[in-house]
This record gives sequence, C-alpha cells and structure tokens, in this order.
Amino acid sequence: MNKYLESMRVMLGAAPRRPEPVEYTEEAKTIHFYKKNEKLDFQALRLEAHAHQKKRIWLKRRWITLLAINLLFTVSFWLDIQLLEGALTASRLLGFHLIDLNSALQVMLAHKHIIVNLLIGTGTVFVLWLLLGGRTFCSWVCPYHLVAEWAEKLHLYLVSKKIVSDHTFNRRVRTVLWVIFAALAWVTGYTVFETISPTGIVSRALIYGPGLALGWVVLLLLFEVFYSRRAWCRYVCPIGLTYGITGVFSPLHVTYKLANCHHEGECRKVCEVPHVLDCIVKGRAPAAQLDIGADCTRCGMCVDVCPSGALTFEIKGLRKLM
Repeated sequence: MNKYLESMRVMLGAAPRRPEPVEYTEEAKTIHFYKKNEKLDFQALRLEAHAHQKKRIWLKRRWITLLAINLLFTVSFWLDIQLLEGALTASRLLGFHLIDLNSALQVMLAHKHIIVNLLIGTGTVFVLWLLLGGRTFCSWVCPYHLVAEWAEKLHLYLVSKKIVSDHTFNRRVRTVLWVIFAALAWVTGYTVFETISPTGIVSRALIYGPGLALGWVVLLLLFEVFYSRRAWCRYVCPIGLTYGITGVFSPLHVTYKLANCHHEGECRKVCEVPHVLDCIVKGRAPAAQLDIGADCTRCGMCVDVCPSGALTFEIKGLRKLM
C-alpha cells in the first residue's frame, strides 16, 4: 500500500497495518534475520535510554519555542507594539494575516461560502505546516499541549502509584468528532468547536486575561489526570487531524533506522501517539529506513529517549537535524 495512503489511514483512526512478507525489502530481511536471535539486556538498554533522555535536547528546544511564540502574542498586546496581533486562531504578523486552518474551515462552513480573505490568511499557514509537518503545530505552538503535557506527568505518577488507571478510547472517535463539528458549523451557522477549543481558550486567556471558559480547560485537565492520558489531543481535537492531513507530504519527519534499533520500547512509552511507532516493534519494519507517519507531532520525545540514534529528525534530501 502507498505509504501516504497508509499514513492517512492510520491518522484517521485505523490500526497500523502489518506488512506482508513480500513487502519487506531485502535489506530489511537481512537485518531482521540477524536481530532474530540477538540476545539483549533490556534492563540495561532501558537504563541507557533513561540516561540519554535526561539531556532532553528536543524537549528544551520545543518548550522554549512554544513559550516564545505564545508570549510574543501577549507582549505585543500588552505593550501595544502591533508586532503580532490577535490570537492563535487568527492573527497578523507584521501586516501578514495568519489564519488557523481549522478555524478558517469552521467559519466558511458556518457562513456557507468561501471567504477570500480567509483563504489569503490561511495560505502562509498552510505552506508553513506543509513544510514542517502539520501536527508540529500541536507540540511546538499549541499552549494547551504544554499544560496537558504537565498534567500527563501527574497522571503517569498516579498510575505508577496505582492510585488511578489509564483508560483508552477508539482513535476513530476523533475522525467522527471532526465530521460532527463540521456539520454543526454548517447547520447552526455558528463555530461551535471554537467555543470549546482549549487551544483558543488558553491562547486568548494568555493575551487578554482569564475568563470563565478556563473552567472548561480545568475540567479537561482533571479528566486527563484522573482518567485518560492526553484524551483531548489523542481522541478529540479536530485541529490535530486537520493539520495532520496538511502534513502528509511534509519533507520533515522523524526517521526510523531499523539497524540501529534495540527494540526496548522506551520511545513508545513517552510518545503521545504511540501507534505511529508501531514499526519499532521487533519484526515489523518492512524497510531499513522509514518515515514516521503524519499523525506524529514531531515533539522529539522519542528522539530524546533513543540512545542508539534509531530515531532522528530528518529533512528529505538533507542530513539529519541536530
């Protein structure tokens, strides 16, 4: 199956497809042959992965970028310097209009016609996320992602102490909700999703000050802490799906190198969307080198935890990013 179609299928909620024997390249077959009887000390490998993770190179870069972007909105508003006006859903940078793709879609569905100004505003944003990979927005820009990431640490601590247990949902729920929110905008003439989107709520709260809508965000975080790990981002948010579709053909990917992998599984433990790393399971990778699919948020957590260099950021045609 075409890798782009497979990436899209998984992003829409299907389980990763296990490759048929005929789909394995000769190089991959050779690597799997030697790995089959390889004896590894997984406990030692996991300790090595944890030691490597402490450097948190990509985590630091991501948090700095995310905080800088969102603080730029706040500083621009409070100092009235008109550098970056608006919020994440719609803004203007030095006179250039920037419109969130999902927000623009919701508005046009609500108005039931194509709005030229919105198309112009989404053009730059579309190209940006086409180049970087759509869901890069989720982990490198979205302010809710950051607070949910901190809530996730508390959830994992409570799970480790057996105070709570984690509950999962079918990933197709996100696709169904994407359709429902689009239909609601069309039928009601109102951007229903925008009123409950924690991305927009947190962004506006940072810029214009907190409001009652933050209560909804707190409820979401409590649900994620005590019931389901990263539930909003994994199973609900249509923004992630919209940007994921945009980034299917992105040249920037997390790249997997089969020969370097020890298959200890630490990368899947830290991944927000572990289904995209199905290829790291021993015997699954059909090729010696693979691009991780479009549903990957490019957060770099797996790259930080991998001590062997099996997972790296790479741009097609260029060498890996440091």
